[in-house]
Amino acid sequence: MTFRRTVPAWQLAAPALFVMAWGGNHFTPLLHMYESLGNYSVFMADLFLGFYVVGLVPGLLLAGALSDRYGRKPLTLAGVILGILASVLLGLGFTSGIMLSAGRLLAGLSVGVAMAVGTAWLKELSGPPFDNQAGKTAGARRPALTLTVGFGLGAGVAGVLAQWGPMPTLSPYVVHIVLSLLVLPRLLRAPETVPRYRSHRPFWQDLAVPLAGHRRFVRVVIPSAPWVFGAAGIAYAIMPTLVEDQLGTLNLAFATLLTVVTLGTGALVQPQVARINRVTDGRALTVGMSMMLLGVGLSVATAIVLSPVLALLTGVVLGAAYGVCIVAGLVEIQKISTPADLAGLTGVYYSLTYIGFLLPVAFAWLNAVAGYTVLLGILFVVCALCLALVTNGMRRSVTE
Repeated sequence: MTFRRTVPAWQLAAPALFVMAWGGNHFTPLLHMYESLGNYSVFMADLFLGFYVVGLVPGLLLAGALSDRYGRKPLTLAGVILGILASVLLGLGFTSGIMLSAGRLLAGLSVGVAMAVGTAWLKELSGPPFDNQAGKTAGARRPALTLTVGFGLGAGVAGVLAQWGPMPTLSPYVVHIVLSLLVLPRLLRAPETVPRYRSHRPFWQDLAVPLAGHRRFVRVVIPSAPWVFGAAGIAYAIMPTLVEDQLGTLNLAFATLLTVVTLGTGALVQPQVARINRVTDGRALTVGMSMMLLGVGLSVATAIVLSPVLALLTGVVLGAAYGVCIVAGLVEIQKISTPADLAGLTGVYYSLTYIGFLLPVAFAWLNAVAGYTVLLGILFVVCALCLALVTNGMRRSVTE
């Protein structure tokens, strides 16, 4: 007699988050390719990152409310399909700035679904009645780790194919399309966690997220959130720009390495956030922001000495800061949210985190006024102020 092993419910949904994250970040290490082979300016290449955020934010804010009304699975399925369409446009639009911009916008929408809806879905699948053995932080750790691995592997594979593989402007996107198609059967088997059409009020009322005004959210989450992907933007968009003259033809490979190292470090650190919270009495977010300050300080040093080795070290530290902050932030969200508010508040949180991903665009624009050393120095001061706000907010929340 043979026994069929039952796949945990959350593992049926997680591959969809993985491929959506893959499709959101496989473009990032290819920026240098678009500049060198496509003759796009640095500003235009960074603007493609901006279009990603333009798609991401409405995806985060709208998808959560839609999934509260129609269910997590239909929205996640739509997110995977949007990611496939994005890769089709990106793969075929190398010479068209309009197609690339549209592709990045759709990729942002897809990742917005993954983060708002997918994170809420995996959190719900990581507790009773779907999982009775999961730890307290599993609902925050599992989606964060799934997204991080997807971001990292997507960038790593795309960078390797673009540097050494066939059809460098097309093959990275073909890989993502194939992977996305392969996860669909498993996604369709995943259980729904939200009763369909449970809300009968007008849709616009579902967009309201009252808990975004919660004192803990305002004092602790808001000052720290933009630094989550601000760390990523500094590590694998700004650092390669600083040292590109030292790398020659290996610039794309180095950008890929920085992306993988940054996100790989984040993935390794994320499972330790629960332990950090225990040791620090719930102050993992303060620890993450302290690491963030160190990473920004190292980025200033890199801008001064222009060392690829120091840039790599900066990526490691910023990756660790990213890993701690993203999980610690989700833990804070899940502490204060109710089941009805979870997807919406998660969407607001991730919208705030992606403000930081606009840093490369802002720096490329401001570089005509001030050098990267000055800009990163100012950023260091802002990071120190945000760390002080988070520390004070946590202290006040404990005493009140």
